[in-house]
Amino acid sequence: MLDKNIKPSADSQDQVFALGRQLTIEYYECGQNVLLSCDAVEKALLKGADDSGATIISSSFHKFEPQGVSGVVIIAESHFTVHAWPEHDYAAVDIFTCGDNINLDAAIHSMEKSFGSGRVVISSDQNRGIISHSLDLKSDSKSQAKSDYISETIKDRTTLPISWRKAYDKKDPWGVLTSVDIYDCAPDIIRDAKMIEKFVADLCELIKMKRFGNCQVVHFGEDEKVEGFSMTQLIETSLISGHFANATNAAYLDIFSCKFYEPREVAEFARSFFKGNNYKMQIALRQ
Repeated sequence: MLDKNIKPSADSQDQVFALGRQLTIEYYECGQNVLLSCDAVEKALLKGADDSGATIISSSFHKFEPQGVSGVVIIAESHFTVHAWPEHDYAAVDIFTCGDNINLDAAIHSMEKSFGSGRVVISSDQNRGIISHSLDLKSDSKSQAKSDYISETIKDRTTLPISWRKAYDKKDPWGVLTSVDIYDCAPDIIRDAKMIEKFVADLCELIKMKRFGNCQVVHFGEDEKVEGFSMTQLIETSLISGHFANATNAAYLDIFSCKFYEPREVAEFARSFFKGNNYKMQIALRQ
């Protein structure tokens, strides 16, 4: 799997070597709360670097609000970097090394264990700065030097939208469904029907959705596991619904609309309104 750093044999007709090697690793289905902690993410990368045999120089990590972590571990051989999306239980890791002494498999599996990842994908494995021994870069001939360089454009690169607006415009779906699970909400807010109604009104104003009829907020209580308010609000472009679980102080929201809105804006507004500690988010473009 990780054999791209094997160099050509000494009798190779076109001997080359790379100044560095770069791996990008996708860690999916990570442990429920590990990516919420800046310290935990930093420890995972430091341990991965240490287990690989790299020489650690320093590290710097930052926690974003309301959630998310970015960081870098500087090693003598180059760096480890990460950005974590707790709402998707996903972390993107980049390892860059300019030495052959690092055990990349050890690093990958170490971080897999630290993140509690259920699925790991090596999305790219690249040689960086490929140098050919056969090039005479000291030539005094300008014309000869110019012919030694080849300008290459990668035409087959597959790119995907990284904003939901672009994805929406590209697919032209019937509607957008965002499911948001908010944890450790303020108990007094999720147990107050008037506050839930206010949330719906404020949300519709934020995303410019016209409400149709009154917001329905009904309490269910026969089963302790599901006890709490359920909410529905028709909007001209579809429906907003939710359930607020007293047992866990969690809010489960679904926003479905044939008019585009920004899913992350909805999720972060809802977390702020209900004073939740963190949230998970799933998005579907419905055809």
